Formats: sequence, C-alpha cells, structure tokens
Amino acid sequence: MVNLVSALMSSLQAVMKLAGIRPHTVEIEPGTVIRIWVPSETIKRSKKTTNSTTADGCNTTTNQPSKPAIVLIQGFAGEGIITWPFQMLSLRKKYSVYVPDLLFFGGSTTRKPDRSPAFQAECLAKALRKLGIEKCTVVGFSYGGVVAFKMAELQPELVEAVVITGSAPVLTESITHDMIHRIGFHSLSEFLLPTSVEGCKRTLKVALCMKLSLPRRAYKEFFEGAVCLFSIT
Repeated sequence: MVNLVSALMSSLQAVMKLAGIRPHTVEIEPGTVIRIWVPSETIKRSKKTTNSTTADGCNTTTNQPSKPAIVLIQGFAGEGIITWPFQMLSLRKKYSVYVPDLLFFGGSTTRKPDRSPAFQAECLAKALRKLGIEKCTVVGFSYGGVVAFKMAELQPELVEAVVITGSAPVLTESITHDMIHRIGFHSLSEFLLPTSVEGCKRTLKVALCMKLSLPRRAYKEFFEGAVCLFSIT
C-alpha cells in the first residue's frame, strides 16, 4: 500500500524542482548543517571540496541571486516546503526564493544543545551569507515569525524587511501557555510531539499557514512516521 505522506512529499519536491527551486545543504560549522531550497540558477557544481552540497552530495559553489531575495521561514510542521508550497511557486517569478528547514526539522541538524530562536536565527543568517545573500526580506509563520524577528534584531544589515503572520515578536512563557491550552493541548511537548492521531491533526492544523484536508489515514501515517523518527533519535 502506498504511503500517502511519502507520496505527497515526493510529489511536492518534484514540483519544486520543475519550478527551478532545489534542495541545498550548507554546513554552518562541524556538526551543524542547514538544508535550504534555493533557486537552481544560483548553484554550480564544483570539483573542489566546499561547505555546500546538493541533495545528492555533490560539492557546489553559489552565485548571488539575480532577483530580490525572499526567505520563507516555516512553522512547527515538518519542513519548510510543507508550509510554503503555493507561496514558493507564486513568488519565484519576481523574487529569488529561499526556503530553509529550521534546525531539528527536515534536513537541518546540529549536535549543539541550544534550542533558542536566537541560535536558529544566527545559523540561518550564516547560511544565507554563505549563499551570497547580502539583503533579504524575511517572511515568517508561527514559530518562524519568532525566528524572523530575532534575525532582524541580530542581523539588521542583512534583513531589510520582515513580514509575519500567526506569530508574536517573542515566544514568552505566558504566550506559549495560552496558545497551547487554546488549541487543546496540555503542554508544549504534547503539541510538538502529539501522542495520538487526533493530536497530530490538531498540530498540523495550526502549524501550517494553509488549510489542509487529508484523509485520516494520511494523518495516521504522519503520526507513525514522527513516532518512528523520534524512537530512533
């Protein structure tokens, strides 16, 4: 039987590649890498060893974007392109679109214990500079909005504009508590790692900036995949 979530992700990735946006991995420092979807025309394969690679592991060098750069930062759902598929396709005509996976999501990982928005912002800013970006507009949804605000605060010379939806400037304990209880969870950990299929459905409902209507089987597969992943790690 076909796994609906895997099929959906494969289809989504194929559409993005056809649209000229490809996954790219940037090493921030040993043990910390960020995967980011970038305009294909900014990537060149290289015979030399570099800190950047394509999805198939080839070394690459990068060119500066030819259009204004826009960075779309995800919420808590899975990885970057799940949050922004329609915006990526729409904006690519006028902008060079960059969509990162935040650390601990998708293909971005670190061995450091820091989980703060400031650490996310610092690593993302370093990745963007390694990709040749000198100025950009940053768009953030939910948790991505918190990271966007922090990056603008820490890197004002890099971030020239910020657009936020479904977010607050700072994720305080009181804001987190009110949000978690309003959407029907008892704790932040239960929201991030739901313990049931229905909990997974509620998490995705608020973690995506679009309405998602999937059969229960798809939510079940998403939930089981997350449980398997965190059992391994």
